[in-house]
Amino acid sequence: MITEIAQIDVKPGTEKDFEVAVGKARAAFGRAKGFHGFELHRSIEKPQRYRLVVKWETLENHTVDFRGSENFAEWRGLVGPFFASPPEVEHTNTVVTSA
Repeated sequence: MITEIAQIDVKPGTEKDFEVAVGKARAAFGRAKGFHGFELHRSIEKPQRYRLVVKWETLENHTVDFRGSENFAEWRGLVGPFFASPPEVEHTNTVVTSA
């Protein structure tokens, strides 16, 4: 399992609209190969900053399958207008857990 972590800064005043757009994008993610769920977190200290945490079966499910699909185009069409700058994205493997 791979975790994608995207740091997204949105334009001031668009936070609530961005959150609504991410909710609408659930279907696009749900159709994606290897998708296992996501969470959107909003920073308390920097309320225009979000972290989207997405679970993928493999790295390629995100970087190849999703990014090359109509689902990605739908996602970007919904949320892209709110970006203050391009998201910073990285992928991680879990190495220690409390569970």
